[in-house]
Amino acid sequence: MKKTLIIVVGFIIFQMGYSQELSQNLSLQEAIDFALENNRSAINAARDIDAAKQQKKETTATGLPQISASIDYQNFLKQQISVIPAEFFGGTPGTYEEVVFGTKQSMTAFATLNQKIFDGSYLVGLQSAKVFLEISKNAKIKTDLEVRKAVIEAYGNVLLAEESIQILERNIEVLDKNLFETEKIYQNGLGEEESVEQLQITLSGVKSNLNNVERLKTLAYQMLNITLGLDIYNDLVLTDNLETLTNENISLSILEADNNPEATIDYLIAENDKTSKELLLKLEKSKALPTLNAFINGGYSGFGDDFNFTKKSQDWFGSSLFGVSLDIPIFSSGMRNASTQRAKINLEKAETELTETEQRIKLQIASAKSDYQFAIEDYENKKQNLNLAERIETKNQTKFFEGIGSSFELRQAQTQLYTAQQELLQAMLDVINTKATLETALNTTILN
Repeated sequence: MKKTLIIVVGFIIFQMGYSQELSQNLSLQEAIDFALENNRSAINAARDIDAAKQQKKETTATGLPQISASIDYQNFLKQQISVIPAEFFGGTPGTYEEVVFGTKQSMTAFATLNQKIFDGSYLVGLQSAKVFLEISKNAKIKTDLEVRKAVIEAYGNVLLAEESIQILERNIEVLDKNLFETEKIYQNGLGEEESVEQLQITLSGVKSNLNNVERLKTLAYQMLNITLGLDIYNDLVLTDNLETLTNENISLSILEADNNPEATIDYLIAENDKTSKELLLKLEKSKALPTLNAFINGGYSGFGDDFNFTKKSQDWFGSSLFGVSLDIPIFSSGMRNASTQRAKINLEKAETELTETEQRIKLQIASAKSDYQFAIEDYENKKQNLNLAERIETKNQTKFFEGIGSSFELRQAQTQLYTAQQELLQAMLDVINTKATLETALNTTILN
C-alpha cells in the first residue's frame, strides 16, 4: 500500500511539473520564448552548432599525433616450396633439392605513431572549421529571428480569428433582433416583405462568414502549435489581445534606426560565404606545396610450426623503424592551375553577391520601414472609418424602424459597418506583423 502511494504521488508531481513546463496560458512574449527553445527548426539549428564544434575538434585532431596498432597472424595451410641446387648440400651437381623457408605459423604485433610536420591543406582546414562554426552560429541567429517572426504572425492570426468571431456573433445577435422586429412589422401590415428578405440575406451572409472564421480559427491554432513545436492538437489559451498588442507595437522610434546593412544577419551570412570561398582558394593553392610527414613504429614477431604464441616459452623478436616522407607536387598537366582559377572565379562571385546582398538589405529595410509607417497610418484611418460606419449604421437603423429609410439603405450601411470592422482588425494585425518584419530586417536581437 505504501509503495502504491509513493508511485501515485510521484506520478502527480511529474504531471504538475510537466504542466508547468507546457503552460497552456501564453502571452505573445511567452510564446516567443517557448518557441525559441522548442521550435523544431530552432532545435536543429542549435544541433548544427554542436555538430560544427565537433567538426572543428575533428579537423584539429587530424594534425595531432595518430597512434594505430595491428596484430597479424598467419598460418600456411601448405607452405611454399623453393628449389636450390643440390650441390649446396653436397649433392649431385645439376640436381635440385626442395626446401621450405620459414615456419608454418607466425604472429606480429606492431604500433605506429604518425605525425604531420607540414601540410598546407591542414592549416586551411583549421581556418575552415572555425568559419564553419561561425556560419552555424549565424544560421542559428537567422533561424531564431525567423521563428520569432513566425510566432508573432501565428499568434496574431489566432487573435484575429478570435476577435472576428466575437464581432460576427454580436452582429448576428443584432441582426436576429432586427429581423424579428421587421417580421412583426411586416406581419402587422406596416412593412414590406422585401425588408424581411434584405435582412435575411444579410444575416445569412454573416452566419456563413462566422462558420468560415471558426474553421480558420482551428487552423490558426494548429499553425501556432506547429510554430511553437507542440503537438498540432494541443490546447492553448492566449492571454494577449489584438488591440493591446497593436498599441504596444506602435513605436515610431524604430523608424529612426540605422540602415547599416553590415549589422544584419543576412549580410554576415553573405560575408561568411565570401570567407569560405577565400579559404577554398587558399586550399587549392596549398596543393602545390610539399607535404612532410613522419612516423615511428615498433613491434614484436613470433614464429613456430605450432600455435605456441600464448606460452611463455615462445620467443619474440623486436624491431622498430623511424621514417620521414616528403611529397613534392611537380607536374599536374594544368589540373592544379585550373582548380585554382575555378576557386578564384567562385570567390569573385561571392564578392559580387556580397555587394548585391548589401544593396538588397538596404532596400529591404527601407521597404519594411515604409510598410510599417503605412500600417500605423492605416490603423488610425481604419479606426476613424469604423466610428463613422457605426454612426451611419445607427442612423440608418433608426430611420428604417421609423419608416423613413429603406431596407436597402440599411443593408448597405450594415455591410459597410461589417467591412469596416474586419478592415480594422486586419489593420491591427498589419501593425504587429510589419513591426516584426522590420525588426527581422534590422536584425533585432531576440532579447529585445
